[in-house]
Amino acid sequence: MAIGCVWCCLTAQAVVCYDTPGHNERWLSAPFMRCPKCGCQDDKVIDSRASREGTTIRRRRECLRCDHRFTTYEEVEAQALMVIKRDGRREEFSREKLASGIRKACQKRPVSPQVVEEVVERISAGIHDQYADEVPCMAIGERVMDELRVLDPVAYVRFASVYRRFQEATDFVQAVKKLEVKRDTATIRLPGF
Repeated sequence: MAIGCVWCCLTAQAVVCYDTPGHNERWLSAPFMRCPKCGCQDDKVIDSRASREGTTIRRRRECLRCDHRFTTYEEVEAQALMVIKRDGRREEFSREKLASGIRKACQKRPVSPQVVEEVVERISAGIHDQYADEVPCMAIGERVMDELRVLDPVAYVRFASVYRRFQEATDFVQAVKKLEVKRDTATIRLPGF
């Protein structure tokens, strides 16, 4: 009975393989990467360096069969953090969902993708540092609003309108008033004096 691998993952984790005739599942330890071009398991690491402030290892690999170069990322798999939604549902924390919301708020604004990524990294790291198992969605939303308030006022108001569920124009006015810097009028120099 020949054993053929029908499905294997692209990471150096355990993979699930199935016997071809009976599709019996079995686990294998897999200290290899598959080339995304030819599927070969023989490669060599050309370059390896830490990225994302040391939380990820970036490896540049070259397939020994077809010479195709590809990049893999290795990171510690954190325990799943659950977000408690407003209606009480629980949902797994998604860094991509966080990034998407921030990108939408910053759309067509002078905010670079690198700055958005840094903001997402700060918020994500802060959430994981402060909360072990569950985090209320309000804690995430408030952190995003704090970051956007400093980053870009238009992005802040955009995000606040969705997060705070603005219903009327007065809600927008109140959000903009929070952005205004209060000045001490007694110390402002008058013209001509």
